Amino acid sequence: MTKRPRRNHTAAFKAKVALAAVKGDRTLAELAQQFDVHPNQITTWKSQLLDGAAGVFGQEKTEAKEAAVDLKALHAKIGELTLENDFLEGALTKAGLLSAKR
Repeated sequence: MTKRPRRNHTAAFKAKVALAAVKGDRTLAELAQQFDVHPNQITTWKSQLLDGAAGVFGQEKTEAKEAAVDLKALHAKIGELTLENDFLEGALTKAGLLSAKR
C-alpha cells in the first residue's frame, strides 16, 4: 500500500462535510467514502462545528481576529529587532568593541 501525500482541506470543504454529518441522513462510512476522508476526521470536524456554532452569533469571532492582527505585528517587530541586533553585533565586533567569545 502506497502512502498518500498529506492533504490540506479548505474550510469550506470541512464545513460541507461536517454539515452532512450533522444532518444524519447517511452513515459515517458512507460520508467517508463520498468525500474520501477518514471517518474519524469527519467526527472531529463535526464536533468542531458543533462547539463553534455558538461563536457565530456571539462576540468570540471578532476577538479572535483582533488577536491575530496583534500577533502578526508582534512577530514583525521581533524579526525587525533581531535583524538590528545581528547587524549591530557584527559592526561592534569589526570595530573591536565587542569580544568574539559571545
